Amino acid sequence: MSILVDNDTRVVVQGITGGEGKFHTGQMLEYGTNVVAGAVPGRGGQEVEGVPVYDTVHKAAREEDANAAVVFVPPAFAADALFEALDSPVDLVVAITEGIPQQDMAKVYRKLRETDTNLIGPNCPGLITPGEAKLGILPGNIFAEGNVGLVSRSGTLTYQVVDSLTQRGIGQTTAVGIGGDPIIGTDFVDALEMFENDPDTEAVVMCGEIGGEDEEEAAEFIGANMDTPVAGFIAGRTAPPGKRMGHAGAIVSGSGTGTAESKINALNNAGVPVGDTPEEVADNIESFL
Repeated sequence: MSILVDNDTRVVVQGITGGEGKFHTGQMLEYGTNVVAGAVPGRGGQEVEGVPVYDTVHKAAREEDANAAVVFVPPAFAADALFEALDSPVDLVVAITEGIPQQDMAKVYRKLRETDTNLIGPNCPGLITPGEAKLGILPGNIFAEGNVGLVSRSGTLTYQVVDSLTQRGIGQTTAVGIGGDPIIGTDFVDALEMFENDPDTEAVVMCGEIGGEDEEEAAEFIGANMDTPVAGFIAGRTAPPGKRMGHAGAIVSGSGTGTAESKINALNNAGVPVGDTPEEVADNIESFL
């Protein structure tokens, strides 16, 4: 099994006529993802990579029975695209766009809480169930089918850890890049709960980074609710207080919370071994299986 995406996922790409949308639509199709429609206002009737384009997500979902949307829309217009997707029949929205203003995402988040839709991102690489479907920009060739789930704030770190796993013959059920912005949809706890309820996921990797308290909250959830073993990694151990490291959410206030040390301690207290390198994460996962 898997979480969120599989062979039955039917995808509409918002922004399919743009450079990024067109390129990654081709990559998703090549991987075997069921990309069934695009949605761009005023471009209805066109085709991109053989995929029909509609003026709205709602029409695309209705006409092509789509149940997921991937957003490749520029930051200034991305919030409107997300509102449109949340108002449509799709039950999964993956926002790849980086640089969406936080005030826009605050409004989107309020809308999200009124729906049953799962939102991944924004500012994320997307997600993949190896051998079935990928939604986003992840390099499908490094993933392999298997029994380890992965959830990460960092796309690059995801690729490093997955490559270490795959090189050892350890495949993945689903890998989810939740994004590194301060305001996101699906968070660590949401993804961990899904993996805990997936009978085919026998272990989970959680890759976090400095900033915020999401990892500490995840550690509390793991300790109280998970039987599935979890291995961790925390990026940004050497970051000074107040210094932003890559992601908008990766900033430590100097109050003692959100540091690498506080996150590692919380995870260790929940029984989660935290590797110093992606290879050590793979070592820990290997010891579980």
